Amino acid sequence: MSKYYITTPIYYPSGKWHLGTCYTTVICDAIARFKRMQGNDVFYLTGTDEHGQKIEKVAAEHNVPTKEYIDKTVGELKDLWKLLDISYDKFIRTTDDYHEKAVQRIFTKLYEQGDIYKSSYEGWYCTPCESYWTKSQLVDGKCPDCGRPVELMQEESYFFRLSKYQDRLIKLIEENPEFLQPASRQKEMINNFLKPGLQDICVSRTSFQWGVQVPFDPKHIVYVWIDALTNYITALGYGSDNDELFKRYWPADLHMMGKEIVRFHSIIWPAILMALNLPLPKKVYGHGWLMLGGDKISKSKGNIIDPFILSERYSLDAVRYYLLREIPFGQDGMYSNRAFLTRINSDLVNDLGNLVSRTTAMIEQYFNGAIPYPEQATEFDEDYIGLVDGLYSRVSDNIDKLLVPEAMENIWEVIRRANKYIDETCPWILAKDESKRKQLATVLYNLAETIRIVAVLLQPFLTECPAKIFKKLGIKPALYKNLKSAKHFGRRIYGFRVNKGEALFNRLDIEKELKELDKIAETIHLKDEFILQEKKRREENLLNINEICIEDFEKIALKVGKVTACEKVEKASKLLKLTVDLGEGRERTIVSGIALWYKPEDMIGQSIVVVSNLKPAKLRGIESEGMILCASDVEGNLSLVAPIMNMKAGSEVR
Repeated sequence: MSKYYITTPIYYPSGKWHLGTCYTTVICDAIARFKRMQGNDVFYLTGTDEHGQKIEKVAAEHNVPTKEYIDKTVGELKDLWKLLDISYDKFIRTTDDYHEKAVQRIFTKLYEQGDIYKSSYEGWYCTPCESYWTKSQLVDGKCPDCGRPVELMQEESYFFRLSKYQDRLIKLIEENPEFLQPASRQKEMINNFLKPGLQDICVSRTSFQWGVQVPFDPKHIVYVWIDALTNYITALGYGSDNDELFKRYWPADLHMMGKEIVRFHSIIWPAILMALNLPLPKKVYGHGWLMLGGDKISKSKGNIIDPFILSERYSLDAVRYYLLREIPFGQDGMYSNRAFLTRINSDLVNDLGNLVSRTTAMIEQYFNGAIPYPEQATEFDEDYIGLVDGLYSRVSDNIDKLLVPEAMENIWEVIRRANKYIDETCPWILAKDESKRKQLATVLYNLAETIRIVAVLLQPFLTECPAKIFKKLGIKPALYKNLKSAKHFGRRIYGFRVNKGEALFNRLDIEKELKELDKIAETIHLKDEFILQEKKRREENLLNINEICIEDFEKIALKVGKVTACEKVEKASKLLKLTVDLGEGRERTIVSGIALWYKPEDMIGQSIVVVSNLKPAKLRGIESEGMILCASDVEGNLSLVAPIMNMKAGSEVR
């Protein structure tokens, strides 16, 4: 049994998780699953990078303790990985006690052997990216990665002697072309960073406190290069009392990440390992970006595609399929809602779903639901079976080369060929001629066996659909579901009873869905806008607190109201029109900007608190006679203010 250690970068929990975040993790999950099915001893690591100035600042903006804020966002990330069925073996958090202790030991070791020294630093710093840049690396005076403003920073720091390892790093990349992939990244690292000359890098900070303390100099916090990068070995127990996993799995077989952090993983990380006298990872792979409208999908730029919404609306497998199939691996790929929906209809509904439905329906119709025994070949069988018989080898070869979209295309080539095989053999015509019944049996067996092999090979990529296919084919024994069973065509599946059942995937009205997604996107945008406005308003209120006296407060009449009717205001995405009973013998109309949080049907019957003596005002041509009270926070959540007990309409609030 061969070991296979695969890692994603650890993610920074400083905001919303987006579709771009999922790309690396889903790719690595598919590879890890395939390697496990091949019988390898796989260890798949992911996690979160939880220290630094940026996270400290964001938590302060939310007015919550840093760890409390991180716990919430890390919980959301774990929920996302659960939703996407990510099969990681360990989730490391850099706030884990064992990691922090190991980081301190590593830092001390490097310092004592002279690879870390104390000095002072001045450079251009981008807080969102947590990166220092030289003036020549800036683009129009801004961060070359995210395009945001940078600030000139100067502070006392500890430095790692990165320059000491320059020649060894050049030799590593030039003489081991498999180490850094794709090949374009090799040229980039050599020409842009190594050949111009490496500078020693800052590995401690004093301008913030949220991080691992340097054990022999507590005012210094260990910076990201030593803290975050070493997670790949601390997660295995390096630097602890139990390093069995480290001995078992290191060196890593594959570090995979987006191209923007290849420099850290192909230059800084190997240099740290060289200094520690540890083996280097076998391969570092920097894939391209998932793009939206020509720009990288990134929470730092605000162009977020919500994977929770896409998965829940269109299925987990639809999202996984798009990420694995659509993006040319190693290159940038473009996301659009239309492309996503089109893939569902063309590949999942038309190709795969149609093949399974047609085949099971014909087996039910012509053989009482039992997969028939193949008795007599047709003129199309030899070429067809040859293609299916070699599918495992083609998929396996492409996975070994990290060509995941090509592996998916191999599978879909067979699916499309199977649909063509149906059209070539015309089972419905064979069924009309009793002398052709043996050929009909062979055709339907061949199709069922093809679908079984396809389902086996789809298991690492689509984690729900294959089980549904096995159920439709009536295949229960694990013997016919393992990867070995897909290596050659011709398993004894005849006699299993099929069940056509419901379609694997439902056809979408693409134009209708595009409109719905636009509405959802508008709601997300408006909520994000609300968050920014709320932060600004609160900051201004903190600076301009206007106290009122009790006489001022007594001028406000607050009453409990009961909502008797509610509807959306036409052409106003934020507004609801409510009919409210305030116990006055007549009902009032109140227009409120709560449509992003509450549906009209949710409001009917609700008890609410209303400012009842507010001067009427017209909103979108509707006269509003009052104001509904709500509570909101800086994360964009909004909740109606209501009495805990059931109070009569018109009850005073005081």
